[in-house]
Amino acid sequence: MHAHGLTEERALTQLEAFRAGRSFAVLDRPCTVNDGIVRLSQAEADNFAAICSAAANQGRYLFFVPASGAATRMFKGLSAIRHRSDRPDLIGLAKEAARNADARETWEWFTHVREFAFYPALRAAVARSGADPEATLVSGEYGIWLEALLGPAGLGYADQPKALILFHASPQGPRLALEEHLAEAFALGRDAAGRCRLHFTVSPEHEAAILAALDRARRPYEAAGARFEISLSTQKPSTDTLAADAANQPFRDAEGRLIFRPAGHGALLENLHHTGGDLVFIKNIDNVVPESRRAPVLAFRRVLGGYLAQMQDRIHAYSRALAASPDLRLIEEAAHFAGQRLGAVPPAPLQTPPANAEAVAAKAAWLTRVFARPLRVCAMVKNTGEPGGGPFWVRHPDGSLRPQIVETAQVDLSRSAQSKILESATHFNPVDIACALRNPDGQPYQLQDFVDSSAALITEKSKDGKPLKALELPGLWNGSMAFWNTVFVEAPLETFNPVKTVNDLLRENHRG
Repeated sequence: MHAHGLTEERALTQLEAFRAGRSFAVLDRPCTVNDGIVRLSQAEADNFAAICSAAANQGRYLFFVPASGAATRMFKGLSAIRHRSDRPDLIGLAKEAARNADARETWEWFTHVREFAFYPALRAAVARSGADPEATLVSGEYGIWLEALLGPAGLGYADQPKALILFHASPQGPRLALEEHLAEAFALGRDAAGRCRLHFTVSPEHEAAILAALDRARRPYEAAGARFEISLSTQKPSTDTLAADAANQPFRDAEGRLIFRPAGHGALLENLHHTGGDLVFIKNIDNVVPESRRAPVLAFRRVLGGYLAQMQDRIHAYSRALAASPDLRLIEEAAHFAGQRLGAVPPAPLQTPPANAEAVAAKAAWLTRVFARPLRVCAMVKNTGEPGGGPFWVRHPDGSLRPQIVETAQVDLSRSAQSKILESATHFNPVDIACALRNPDGQPYQLQDFVDSSAALITEKSKDGKPLKALELPGLWNGSMAFWNTVFVEAPLETFNPVKTVNDLLRENHRG
C-alpha cells in the first residue's frame, strides 16, 4: 500500500464502502427546459459570448481534456473479425452483416475505407506490408487492410489512445483528435498575448508519443505568434482502489499480494484539482469536429464560458456581502438567486422568510454554505438515445433538492417509480462542461470536499477463478461533482459529435 501511494485511512474508507454496499440516487424528476435546464435567447447568448471573449483576453481559461482512454472500443468490431480463425471473405462478411454487428461494422468500414482521414497513412502501411493497395481493395482482401490498421507493423490503432487517431481531413492534411483540441482552444481561449492553456490526462505508456504529437501540432500556430502552455498528467496510482473478496476483506492473489484496480474517470478529479485552473473547460477527447464545421461548436462554448464567468462573479459578490452584513433583504435576494439560478432548494424549515434573528442567521449560514463551493455550467442536449448520464433533480438526505448528472448505474431500477423517472429524461449529458474552481479570494477549492462518496460503484469481477469486488470512485461529472453548484444549459445537438466506433467518423459532422 505504501509503495502504491494508498494511505491506510483511504484503504479503510474503501473497505467500508464495500461493507455498506451500493447506494442509489433518489430521483425526484428529470430536469427539463424551464425546470432545471436553461434555454437561452439569442440576446442572452450574445451577451455571454462577449463576456467569454473578455475573460479569454484576461487569460482566465484552461482546457482540460481527459485523453488517457484507449481506442479499444472504437475498433472493437474490427478487432473481433481480425482475430477470428474462420474469418469469411468479403462476400461472406456482407452476408453476415445482416445478423452480426461485428461483421456489419467491418463491412461498412472496408467498403468506405477511402473516405477516412487515415486512408493515406493506411494505404502506405498496406504498401509497406508488401501488398498492392489498389489490387487488394478491388479483390476485397480486407484482412490485409485490417492488419495494416490494427497490427503493430501497420498503424497499430488497436493499441493507440483516441488522441493519436487521425480523425479528420483538413486543407493542411489529416488531423489527430489531439490536434483538433488544440485548434479549438486556439480559436476560443487564447489571451491578449496569444497564450493558450491546455491540460491533457494521458496514460504513462503513451506520454512520449503524445508529447511528440503536440510538439508537431503546435508549430503552425506558434509560427503565427501564438504560444501554447500545455501540461500533461497521468492517473495517479494512489487513486487506484483495493479489491475486496466476497466477505469484504482485502482480496489477495495466489501469492498473497493485495490487488489494486483503476478507479474509473472519477480518479481524474485529483488531476483537475492540481491544474490550479480558474475557469476550466472540460470535454472528451473524441467530441471534436473538423475546422469547416467548428463555428456552431465555438459559438456555443463561448456562451457556456461566458455564462460561467458571470455566474461566478454573482456568487462571489453574494458571498462577500453575506460575510459583511447579512440583512433580511440581502438574504432573500440571495436565496432567490440560489433557487432560480443554481437550483438550490433549501430544506423545508428555511423555505419561508426568516421571522427572527435566529432564523436570519440560520438562512444566512445555509446560503454561505451553498455559495462556498465550485461551480459548473453543463451543456445538455436533447435525448436522441445516445448512452450517457442525464440531468435530474435529486433529493438528498437532508430533504434538499439539487440538480445532478446521474448515470443509469446510480439508479435503483428495481423500483418502478425511479425507473420511470429515468426513462422520462428529455436531455442527456454530452460532457461539455465549464467549471469555476476558485473561491472569492482567488484560492482553489479543495475539490475532494465536494464529492458524494456514496456514489461510488461496486462491480463484480473475478481473478484466478475467485469472485472479486471492484470499487469505482464516483464519476468525474456525477458523484465527484455532486456537491458543486450546478447549472444546466440547453445546447444545440450539432455541438455533440462523439466517436464511439470507427464508423462514426463517416458521419456528416466529421467530414471536412
